Order: sequence, then structure tokens, then C-alpha cells
Amino acid sequence: MSPRTTSHFYLWRTLVAQELRSRYRGSLLGRAWPVLLPLLMLAIYGFVFGVVFRARWPGLAEDDHLGFTLNLFTGLLVHGLLAESVGQAPGLMQRYGNFVRKVVFPLQILPAVPLGVALVNLALGLAILVAANAGWDSGLHLSALAAPLVLLPYLAMLQGLSLALAALGVYVRDLGQVIGALVMVTLFTSTVFFPRERVPEALAGVVDLNPISWPVEALRGALLHGQWPAIGGLLAYSAAAALVLVLGHLCFRSLRRGFADVL
Repeated sequence: MSPRTTSHFYLWRTLVAQELRSRYRGSLLGRAWPVLLPLLMLAIYGFVFGVVFRARWPGLAEDDHLGFTLNLFTGLLVHGLLAESVGQAPGLMQRYGNFVRKVVFPLQILPAVPLGVALVNLALGLAILVAANAGWDSGLHLSALAAPLVLLPYLAMLQGLSLALAALGVYVRDLGQVIGALVMVTLFTSTVFFPRERVPEALAGVVDLNPISWPVEALRGALLHGQWPAIGGLLAYSAAAALVLVLGHLCFRSLRRGFADVL
């Protein structure tokens, strides 16, 4: 990496570490929360859907409540990345207004900070997911090694969306409320709560265009069912993610000139 890229990386890492420390500073359990929260979420969803509603995941035994919970938990972890990064993006420049006024500060790093925090939480959640699946459900699959291939284009897409929304949020202050609603819509129109094959044909287009549907399905297959991601799907999603990242960067670069005046 070039010296400039290296310095930007260390700056980003520092900001992510500061955000993690400030988030849990003063709490009783402190740094244990990033581990406890995924465990608590896994237990709650397992109880609600497995014990109370007795939900069944297609293709699994009717009494395989853990299997249902793990499939659902995978989708929620993927959606959590979007909720944390894209959900915070419209208000980032206002939040870091002191950095915006510094001419030499690389503002394009800021939208990647919530994404970095979310990535730490995702890594812990995935570790719990893989351990639970290996110890009590379908076992440990070699296809789990494909998880980075699934996540990299997804992270690129989220970064592109975050860049565009962070720039637009400076000028359109209502954008935060709109994006909050859209993040919720994204949860229920994706494959988080059901597999792709159960989607009615009339709604298939909506689900397929949802930016988290493919990563949810691909990660679920790799970690829980021993399925390697389809090359065609991976290439198509990677191309779309690269386009979103480039467009987001161009949008941010063209709009950043007026940040200091508006803020």
C-alpha cells in the first residue's frame, strides 16, 4: 500500500477503536457486551421462534428449532451491517463537523467508521454462529472459508451507499428519517426470514433487488449448509457492488465542496 493509503487505514482503525471504546465506556460489563449481545439475540430469537411460535425452516426437520434459529440469526447479522452503516450515514458529517472544517482531513474515511464497528460485531456474531452450528447442529463445513468472498462485495456496496448518503445528508436533513424506514423495509423484503425458494413469483423481483438478499443466502449456505457460492451470482453481485462504490465515491467527491458552508 502507498504511504497515503496506509495512513488512511491507521486513521480509520483509530476512529473505529475510539467508537467501540466510547460505546461501552462506563457500562458495567464493558467490552463483554459485543460478545454478550449476539448471544442474547440468539437466545431470544431461539425462544420466540423455536419455542413460542414453533417455526420451521424449509428443508429442516419440524423439531429442528436450533436450525431455524441459526438460519434466521445469519440473516440478522448480515442486515445488522446495513443497519449500522447505512442507517448512520445521513448524519455522519454533522456528527463529525469538527473534522469537516479541517481542509486536510480525509472525509471519505468517516462513512467507513460505523461500517468498521459493525464489522467487529459481525465477526463476533459469526464466530458464535459457526461454533453453535459445529457443536449442536449440522457441523463445521469447509465452505465456511468462502465467507470473506461473500462479505467483501457486500462491504463495498455498503461503503458506496454510505458515501452517497453521508454526502446527501448534509443538504437533505430529512434523509435520516427516510433511511431509517427503508432499513426496516429492507429487513422484511429480503431473505432474512425465509429462503429464496419460498418467495412467491410475484414478489421475486423485489426480493432479488434487495441488496442484502444475495449475501444472506450465500453466507447462510456457506456456513450452515456446506454450499459454496455460485460463481455467476458472486460475479454479478460483485459487479453491482463495484458500480455502487464508484458512484458513491463520485457523489461524495462532488458534494463535499459545500460541506463546510452548509454545516
